[in-house]
Amino acid sequence: MGNYFVYIITNPSRTVLYVGMTNDLEYRLIDHYWNKGRPKTFTGRYHCHNLVHYERYPYASMAIAREKEIKKWRREKKNELINRENPEWTFLNSNVMEWPPHPDTQFDSN
Repeated sequence: MGNYFVYIITNPSRTVLYVGMTNDLEYRLIDHYWNKGRPKTFTGRYHCHNLVHYERYPYASMAIAREKEIKKWRREKKNELINRENPEWTFLNSNVMEWPPHPDTQFDSN
């Protein structure tokens, strides 16, 4: 068994949502953070790097299925999911890791 995560991140003004899946949540948050402002990626273009929801699964197949399920939802249903656990839409990045990441913590996301 492993640690697999389905996560939802948003931009600073909370107007855009991105749903993703990873086996390394810290790495993905850092990756999204360093991509901010880069137009070739959705999260970079919309400055999505603020974690507002995440779920942990023991198997990749479970996380993949959940990610696909959430991605099909309308915005209103995604909002309801976030509101159940995080009604203030607090950015949860610092609950997962030291935030913001240290400038020396960069990854090649190409």
